[in-house]
Amino acid sequence: MRSLLEQDLLDELVLLIHPVVAGEGRKKLFADDATLKKLQLVSARPTSSGVIIATYRPTR
Repeated sequence: MRSLLEQDLLDELVLLIHPVVAGEGRKKLFADDATLKKLQLVSARPTSSGVIIATYRPTR
């Protein structure tokens, strides 16, 4: 996903955001030195378990 985003080949990004706090050892979705890419929120939908399904598209 990172390389697709860097090369502007990502059409859509769907994130499932879980309502939990994770400790150390989790890999970040984006590196600290990653180039800033602007994304537009297309939709955000909560599920009955509290998970949010968020869909983003790159702004071009």
